[in-house]
Amino acid sequence: MNRTEFIIATAIVLFVAFILGWFSHWLVNRFMRVAQSEMGELDKMAQQLHEAEEERDQAVAYYQQRESEASNQQAQTEAELRAAMDGLRDARQETEELRAYVERISKG
Repeated sequence: MNRTEFIIATAIVLFVAFILGWFSHWLVNRFMRVAQSEMGELDKMAQQLHEAEEERDQAVAYYQQRESEASNQQAQTEAELRAAMDGLRDARQETEELRAYVERISKG
């Protein structure tokens, strides 16, 4: 291989390397590039996701509060029921005592 052939071969190799580099760069940019409208869409979706998470957190807090209130109300109702049942038991006992007293007086 003489000097001219060597220079031409080197030029061809460098040109092919340049073309391959340029094509690789174009492919990477083509697939990785995100348009401004897409960025706006992504920002909008991120904002909507953030708002949805906040609403979810508020809903969870609301339902936890409602559950706590319902539990408290249930405990209070159960306490009132126990008190009413105790009062009814006492009233029945007193009624039985009065009935027995009336029967003793009417017999005696």
